[in-house]
Amino acid sequence: MIVRILGEGQFLLEDANLDLLNELDDVVESAARAGDADALAAALEALLTSVREQGSLLDDDLLVDSDVILPDAEATPAQILEWMGENDSFSGLIPAEHPVKEPESD
Repeated sequence: MIVRILGEGQFLLEDANLDLLNELDDVVESAARAGDADALAAALEALLTSVREQGSLLDDDLLVDSDVILPDAEATPAQILEWMGENDSFSGLIPAEHPVKEPESD
């Protein structure tokens, strides 16, 4: 799976622990829905750190579509809510199941 962190780059997560990422994603969503900026900042940092630790940063010259796009760590509750949309069936920033996709090389 290829995950883009806005303002930072793309990460290839080959053997990602999706259960952990989804747990962290749930905390981000809960903090945003509660309007708790401090909890959101901590939850986003935990999610982004997990992506960085589990993934490999892809070269900026490599053009690959992202499977998932995550906001930067400074996102506000309002921005996350807008990202989620006004949809109670929102499945999270990270989908529960996603196929692993390898970047194509030249």
